[in-house]
Amino acid sequence: MKALPEDSELLGVAERTVWYKMPIDAVRDTSNFVAHVLTYGTAEDVAVVRRHLTLDDIRDALREAPPGVFDARSWSYWNAMVGRFDTPPMPERKLPDL
Repeated sequence: MKALPEDSELLGVAERTVWYKMPIDAVRDTSNFVAHVLTYGTAEDVAVVRRHLTLDDIRDALREAPPGVFDARSWSYWNAMVGRFDTPPMPERKLPDL
């Protein structure tokens, strides 16, 4: 996944959408950041990210999405937006065998 610049617009989006990390750390974790923006961001937040990422980049972010971020509606919508038909299963947490 390509790195995003650490500019003030993206840091502002990170502050609103990734509440548990410092904005600079959120932007540096591109796949996690994009997943949060696509799930919790406004249309304006998505527009800021889209100025830096192509649809191929968004598709990569979906492939690398961490489990537990997307809700079913957002997952389905964004996969359709990047042309991923049929929508793949949402990312799942893998628990180790005990």
